[in-house]
Amino acid sequence: REALETNWVKLEIHPDPKYLMPDPIETLKATEELAKLGFIVLPYIHADPVLCKRLEDAGTAAVMPLGSPIGSNKGLKTFDFLQIIIEQANVPVIIDAGIGSPSDAALAMEMGADAVLVNTAIAVCGNPVQMAIAFKLAVQAGRIAFESLLAGKANHAIASSPLTQFLYDTV
Repeated sequence: REALETNWVKLEIHPDPKYLMPDPIETLKATEELAKLGFIVLPYIHADPVLCKRLEDAGTAAVMPLGSPIGSNKGLKTFDFLQIIIEQANVPVIIDAGIGSPSDAALAMEMGADAVLVNTAIAVCGNPVQMAIAFKLAVQAGRIAFESLLAGKANHAIASSPLTQFLYDTV
C-alpha cells in the first residue's frame, strides 16, 4: 500500500504457470485477509457463482471471472456461468481474460457485466490503437443494448412488423 500509494489490489493467484488458472481456495483466503486490512480487492477467478458469493461475503469490491483462459482470445466460453454470476452479484462484475474480439466485449456488456478487462486481444493485434477504439465502441454498444432491454429470443417465429390495427381505429 505504501510503496504504490494505493489500497487497490488486483488479486491473481495462479500456481500453474502453463494454464494460469486461478486458485479459488487461496484467492478466497487472500481476499478475506486483504479486505480486513482495508484493501479494495479485485480478485481474478474462475466463473464460479458460489465462489463469487463467498468473495462478496469476504468483502471483495468486485469479482473478475474469466471468460476463457488468459491470453487465449477464445471469448466467453463460460457464458452460462457468467450469466448466473451477473444475475446474483451485489458487487460489480468485470469479465477478465479470454476476451478476444470486440464482439466478445459487446456480448459481455449486453449480458449485464459492469466492465471488461482486455489485454492480449489489443496488445498482440496488427493495429493496437485501432483495436482499442473498436473495443471502446463495442463496450459502449453493448452497454446501450443492455440498458435498452434487449428483446427476448424465441424458438419460433413471431410477427414483429408494425401492428396495423391502429389504421382501422376511429379517431
